[in-house]
Amino acid sequence: MADAFAARADGAFVSPGAELGEGVSLAPGAVIHAGVRLGAGCTVGSGAVLHSGTTVGEQVLIEDGAVLGKRPRLRPGSSAAGEIGALSVADGATICCAAILYAGAAIGPRVIVGDQAHVRERAIIGERTVVGRGSTVDFDVRVGARVLIQTLVYVTGGSVVEDDVFIGPGVVMTNDNAMGRHPRGAPMRGPVLRRACRVGGGVVLAPGVEIGEEAFVAAGAVVVRDVAAREVVMGVPGRAVRTVGDEDLIERWR
Repeated sequence: MADAFAARADGAFVSPGAELGEGVSLAPGAVIHAGVRLGAGCTVGSGAVLHSGTTVGEQVLIEDGAVLGKRPRLRPGSSAAGEIGALSVADGATICCAAILYAGAAIGPRVIVGDQAHVRERAIIGERTVVGRGSTVDFDVRVGARVLIQTLVYVTGGSVVEDDVFIGPGVVMTNDNAMGRHPRGAPMRGPVLRRACRVGGGVVLAPGVEIGEEAFVAAGAVVVRDVAAREVVMGVPGRAVRTVGDEDLIERWR
C-alpha cells in the first residue's frame, strides 16, 4: 500500500512511519517514505527521495534531487542478481545533487558521493572516500577508506579497491572477457586495486587484472596483465617502464 504522507509546513512530504532525529531539516519537496530513519542534524534538499528501509546517520547532508534506497530493476539472468538489503549511510556523509544510492549499499562515515554519481546494490564505500561527479560504483564492489574516485569513473561489478587508492577521471574497469557470451551464472572478474596505487585518467583495466600496492598506471594506458607492486606502467598495451621511488610513497604525502 502506498504511503500516506503527512503534510508539513516546510513543504516536505513525510510518512508517519518515518523516524526523524532531533534537528533534521527538510527542504520543500523532499519525500521521506515509511521505514526511513534519519539521524539527528541531517539536512535533506528539495526533491530528494528517501525510500523505505534507508538508514541515515547523524549530520548527513543530502542535496537536491538525490535518491536513496532505489531498488534495482534487472533483466532476467543478470549477473547483478542477489539479495538486496537496506541502504545505510553513516555519520557525516554528503550525498550530492541527483546522486543515486541503491538499496543494499553501505556508505561509510564522511564519504562524499558527487553530483549524479551512482552507487549500486551491495557496494561498500569506506570512510572518507570520494566518489566523483557522474561516476558509477557497480554492484558488489568493495572500496576502502580515503579512496579518491575522480569524475566519470566506472568501477565495474565485483571490483576491489583498497585504502588510499587514486583513480583518475574517465577510468573504465571491465569484468567480462566474453562480453555477455558465457554460461548463465559464470562469475565476473573485476579488477583488484591494491593499497595506495594510482591509476591515471582514461585508463582501461581488463577483467581480473591486479594493480599492485603503490603501483602507478599512466594516463591512457590499457592494462591487460597484472601490475606488480610499485611498478610504473604506461602505453597500449601497458608495459612496465620503471618503479615508484621511495620519495613518492604515500607515507610521505599524508
